[in-house]
Amino acid sequence: MGDSVVLHVELLGFERRFFPSQHYVYMFLVKWSDLSEKLIYRTFTEIYSFHKNLKEMFPIEAGEIDNKDRIIPSLPAPKWFDNQKTTETRQGTLADYCRTLLNLPIKISHCHLVLDFFRVRQHDENPPAPHPFKRNETFLMGKEQTRTDKSEITGPIILQTYRLIAEYKKSSKHELSMKAGDLVEVVEKSTSGWWFCQTESHRGWLPATYLEPLEGPDESEDQEPNYEGELYQTTKPYKAEQEDEISLEQDVTIEVIHKLLDGWWVVRKGEQTGYYPSMLLQKTGEKRTDYPVKTLNEGAKPPPRRSTIRNAQSIHQKGRQRISQETYRRNSRRYLQQRGPHANRNRGVQSGQFNQQNKLTSVLEILNNTENTDHKKTDQPNEQKALPVIPPRPSKEVILERCTETTRKKVSIRNSS
Repeated sequence: MGDSVVLHVELLGFERRFFPSQHYVYMFLVKWSDLSEKLIYRTFTEIYSFHKNLKEMFPIEAGEIDNKDRIIPSLPAPKWFDNQKTTETRQGTLADYCRTLLNLPIKISHCHLVLDFFRVRQHDENPPAPHPFKRNETFLMGKEQTRTDKSEITGPIILQTYRLIAEYKKSSKHELSMKAGDLVEVVEKSTSGWWFCQTESHRGWLPATYLEPLEGPDESEDQEPNYEGELYQTTKPYKAEQEDEISLEQDVTIEVIHKLLDGWWVVRKGEQTGYYPSMLLQKTGEKRTDYPVKTLNEGAKPPPRRSTIRNAQSIHQKGRQRISQETYRRNSRRYLQQRGPHANRNRGVQSGQFNQQNKLTSVLEILNNTENTDHKKTDQPNEQKALPVIPPRPSKEVILERCTETTRKKVSIRNSS
């Protein structure tokens, strides 16, 4: 680690282990000043032993001389026997303890005792051998859980089990190397298409395209297409490698019409659609700060497409149901046609380019122009009509029928006044 210091510690939950005997360990995500993130495991006995050593190193700040000077948080002593309920209810106290500890003066929060306690140890990277008959159980903590809010204490989280459809060889130390048919538990399903998985003895990232659920070939959590689209912007250029992908440069605004868990989203640019890596997109007008693959190496690439995986072996007779790009394009055209000729203006309102007053003014101008056009046609009935270059404007009644109820009321008020 060198001169790195701890910036943040987050309590994720705890595990019940059965080897060599049943015991509980807490899971902490430690963020360091060198931008690295490490997952560590500590028993409560280890945590309390660290707490006692810290009090001995700083007796004044621990209130040993005068209790008024105490700034080091308190921690209850371990019980003779820890059960699941005790371990679970203690989570709020530990979360508060870590938060207070890192807010102490630098001489305490950056001392070698604190840094050594949160450094990765051998058993963090290589957990002990699993029990021959029982699997470790993981219990995740609610994000907003505190010591005083016991109503939000979560029960056990049953992690989903997935199967590898092909052999995968890791390309960085943060990933896992697995063989076809291996089973893993998914801890986190990142929108990037990289999922954080665990086995009995290892943890790391795997591409979602290499994983299939045991219940069936389709991912039940995949969303339905949204042909209205969400505005996103590309953060990096990407050149299509498959026919159903789309090539885009950096800082291009597109519409996402289908978000898929494998990290390859269907985007729309004009009338063109195609797959694009979600990890190279950010929502328009927002700075993306929640990169889920930040624990991977800095040069992390989009996960491979399932269609490029060789020797894939599924346990399901039917393959995944996928929508073709032709279907995406056909449904997109149909939606855009149904959205009407004022789609661009309405889209502008959604993206913040037009406010409600501008929209009202535009409708009023159209109404006035329509009335003027009707008067001209009445005054000059015998004038030869020229073929229109563009379709004629809709009538006043049609416009009022198509606009929103709020706009219709405002137009009525404006006309009556």
